[in-house]
Amino acid sequence: MGLIRLRIKEFAEERGWTLKEVADRSDVNYKTIVSYVRRDRMAMIDYTAVLKIARAFEIPIEDLVEVLEE
Repeated sequence: MGLIRLRIKEFAEERGWTLKEVADRSDVNYKTIVSYVRRDRMAMIDYTAVLKIARAFEIPIEDLVEVLEE
């Protein structure tokens, strides 16, 4: 199983959004957003939450997800 990193913080900073704004705009729980930002690698994610976050940024999900290891 590969490890990934979500580029939430990068996209939020580009837009001048706080993590709270990301949560509000994506309708994803703030604690979930923070947990994804704090972890630099993860094996398991909630695909629905990640899709909502990508839609809030108006980017393809592939741009949000960075594959670290396969």
